[in-house]
Amino acid sequence: MPELPEVETVRRTLESVIQGDEIVAVDYIYTKLITSDLEKFKENIIHQKIQRIDRMGKYLIFILTDYAMIIHLRMEGKFFIKKDEPVMKHEHIIFHLKSGNTLRYHDVRKFGTITLHALSDYLTVYPLSELGKEPKDVQIESFYQQLQKKKIAIKSALLDQHIISGLGNIYVDETLFLSKIHPERPSDSITKKEAQSLLDSAIKVLAKAVELGGTTIRSYTSSLGVSGRFQNELNVHMRKGEPCPVCQTLIIKTRVGGRGTYVCTRCQH
Repeated sequence: MPELPEVETVRRTLESVIQGDEIVAVDYIYTKLITSDLEKFKENIIHQKIQRIDRMGKYLIFILTDYAMIIHLRMEGKFFIKKDEPVMKHEHIIFHLKSGNTLRYHDVRKFGTITLHALSDYLTVYPLSELGKEPKDVQIESFYQQLQKKKIAIKSALLDQHIISGLGNIYVDETLFLSKIHPERPSDSITKKEAQSLLDSAIKVLAKAVELGGTTIRSYTSSLGVSGRFQNELNVHMRKGEPCPVCQTLIIKTRVGGRGTYVCTRCQH
């Protein structure tokens, strides 16, 4: 699943190619990805210029002339930029651009969502209105208090996009390892010092992953000619049975909140 660094990589790549272009037509192959009214979506998006592309957490936000198009890639959403080529399997939404390019949304599992809101209110309505801040913008006191109110595993809390946005399975595993916190620790057992460590570690992990273009693994590969290199920096995630880079204890895989979780039981006691 693309997380903050992967979505940021997609944002930068898309913006470098299609910023300033104009949407002149849109074709639907699978309509359920569009969560707005279909007829109004098509009517409103035609002749909209792509002013820029923003990102909040894992959401891509196309800032158009009058609207914001909000996209969540979910498990396997991708974009392709093509000319007049045949529509391939799993290409569900085709945006035709004035330049002659087509922007194609590709999603094997069809879990992604595309929503259109007016520029005047897109930040104050669902889904962005319920999104937590990214680690670099989170205030420690607020973060600590939110953790104290939860009795769930700390990994599950860090995956909650209402509490903190942008972190997914890969980067939560790496954040917990750097902070030496076991993923099954109850959230309300985390001290303020540990909460600060979690924020610092998350910022460090995400910054490095963005710098390296994200993590290219089985569940996510770039479709825009950009390969992530952060998988070469992973300490624990996807490293079951390998020695911990700190203490040489073999890394185990377990499940927390239904998610595959990698942990060093010695460093993260």
